[in-house]
Amino acid sequence: MQQSSEIPRGFRFGVFEADLHTGEVCKSGRKVRLQEQPFRVLAMLLQRAGEVVTREDIQKKLWPEDTFVDFEHGLNIAINKIREALGDSAESPRFVETLPKRGYRFIAPVVALDSPHPAAAVLATVPPEELTEPELARPKTAKAWRYAFASLGGVAVMAGLLIGMNAGGLRDRVLGTSSLPQIQSIAVLPLENLSGDPEQEYLADGMTEAIITELGQASTLRVTSRTSIIRYKEAKKPLPQIARELNVDAIVEGGVLRSGDRVRITAQLIHAPTDRHLWAETYEEDVQDIILVQRQVAQAVTREIRINLASREEANSSPGRAPNPQAYEAYLKARYYNERPGERARAMEYFNQAIQIDPDYGAPYAALAGSYYIPTFYDTVPPREGFSRMREAASNALSRDDTLAEAHSYLAIVKLHYDWDWAGAEQEFRRALQLNPNQADVRHNYAHFLMAMNRGAESLAESERAVDIDPFSLGLMACVGWHRLFGGQYDSSIEQSRQTLQVNPNFLWAQINLAWAYEQTRMFDEAIKQFETAAKLPGTASTLALASLGHSYAVAGKRREAEAVLAQLTERAAKSYVSPYQIAAIYAGLGETDQAFAWLEKAYTERSSWLVHITWDPRLANLHADPRFSGLVRRIGLPS
Repeated sequence: MQQSSEIPRGFRFGVFEADLHTGEVCKSGRKVRLQEQPFRVLAMLLQRAGEVVTREDIQKKLWPEDTFVDFEHGLNIAINKIREALGDSAESPRFVETLPKRGYRFIAPVVALDSPHPAAAVLATVPPEELTEPELARPKTAKAWRYAFASLGGVAVMAGLLIGMNAGGLRDRVLGTSSLPQIQSIAVLPLENLSGDPEQEYLADGMTEAIITELGQASTLRVTSRTSIIRYKEAKKPLPQIARELNVDAIVEGGVLRSGDRVRITAQLIHAPTDRHLWAETYEEDVQDIILVQRQVAQAVTREIRINLASREEANSSPGRAPNPQAYEAYLKARYYNERPGERARAMEYFNQAIQIDPDYGAPYAALAGSYYIPTFYDTVPPREGFSRMREAASNALSRDDTLAEAHSYLAIVKLHYDWDWAGAEQEFRRALQLNPNQADVRHNYAHFLMAMNRGAESLAESERAVDIDPFSLGLMACVGWHRLFGGQYDSSIEQSRQTLQVNPNFLWAQINLAWAYEQTRMFDEAIKQFETAAKLPGTASTLALASLGHSYAVAGKRREAEAVLAQLTERAAKSYVSPYQIAAIYAGLGETDQAFAWLEKAYTERSSWLVHITWDPRLANLHADPRFSGLVRRIGLPS
């Protein structure tokens, strides 16, 4: 870092700021304890960032000649205090590097907080407990703020260009290296809520998810889904360990602080295997500009690792307009509560509130479309009701914002399971993946389409790719077992389901898949035991588990037990929806083909979601030779 003739007010590095005037260090706006002498050493290293500062230089400048005897011990203590304050280590330094027998070098990128923008510099160093309305008060006009941020943005752009072009070896000196590590995969760890207010947790979670979504547009970058990173919200694990568990090359971490109508996001990019700091920045805007901040963070990260975000122009799309800030806040709260057990009703209230505040905001409609999928897929609501609501919500979302990948995916599901429009379904799935190739659920749903189309190898590949993106999602892990069952890989399916159940022994979908695989290998006792356990568990798949138990009883020769299950389903149908497809499967197991086809005709009339899997569902295998079966397949329009 070149020294200026003027001493700057301070320096920013990573999520830290050092104020030379006050002698204070702050981490994401919070004061970090650091004594006077260690701070003076840190200041000297910062002013010569990227250079080797010898022990002799430090001694001459900071230790009087008559204290030579104590210098070695004092300097070692000071360096240790600096590392302790910054969370750094001598073995794997991110900030202060030791050069044995020579001195030290500050190796992280450093930004000077210079005087041309005093208001910004002062605001950047005020800790959150001292943030008051006067500090965060907006200028007299919004135009003044835009001008100020534009000025700062111009400086940042110029610096970025210089570093990007490696002018005068600037990138090499700032990073302390002549080459960047190759980064093909990344995880955004849950951003820390720096406000200290638990009621603001939704904002940090929402920002995390939004940045993941923005980064996910990069087609050559694998971005871990939020479902898998949320487990690290309170974890105190070393970054290299987290990277190994997630199988990623880099990690983004940071924090969110809101005060009044201002939001500050700090973020830094770490090469995870080496714990090496690559980039850091702080963004501060009005709450109403928060979506812009999310995009800035994502674009800065991808620019740093030299990967381009997929442009909406390439996808022949234009982004939806910025939503009303209050509607966006309600949407973030809805997403937050939607992830928490027992809070679905509260989440739906906030989704609807967001729509009421801003009827032209597309994202809440897409989320509502998703809420109808699982109940309809598992036949707990009539197909006409569930898929109609899903279509309406997805269409409302896309009419407002055609760039919503999840909305395209939900519309594709309707076309697959209800319209039986195979070409339309694939078009919508491909559109969704073009917009965001890193949405694990979209790939998972596309795998369902490929399964129905009898494209087994592609189906399993997409299912496994979804797990690569979201490795800790139990639903996706279990679905790999389902896709292996479809491919006749029964032993492999059993192993996959067992692995899922090791994580959660009560995960219903994995239990059902395991029992199906047992049944196909004629392990009837094991299948029945597993189905009996699954049928007692609560959840949307409980009816499917009970019907599958009835079929397993039937093929195992336990007719009386199978008929008892049919009676249970009849009783249940008087209170809630039971799909005729599942009843048909039990009659097929009993060998009562006429009854099986009678119920399949009812399923055809209702357009049961499971009919698209009729050609491979092993429960119906004994019906294939009957001409009525091939006729039903033709009417549905499935490929043979």
